[in-house]
Amino acid sequence: MDGITLLTIFVLAVFVGFEVVSKVSTTLHTPLMSGANAIHGVILVGAIIVTGQTTSTLGLVLGLLAVVLATVNMVGGFVVTDRMLEMFKGRGQRPAASQEAGR
Repeated sequence: MDGITLLTIFVLAVFVGFEVVSKVSTTLHTPLMSGANAIHGVILVGAIIVTGQTTSTLGLVLGLLAVVLATVNMVGGFVVTDRMLEMFKGRGQRPAASQEAGR
């Protein structure tokens, strides 16, 4: 494929992705984040496998960068999901970790 075709596909994918994500209600956001975290976990495993099998220095550097970025993305997704789940708890409820510490 030539560059114009790839650029056209990319731009269309951005528009479709924006439209799909903007239409998601807040109730469905947390389950979708959990699914996205699972996908990011698969991406992380793939980056580790590809990096482990590379023989060039450039491949190793790019693979290491991919592993770091995938890890940051996955951990950040879990942090956002945890914060969103905290919003659904009542004001009088304490998190389980602080209840254990209080005993």
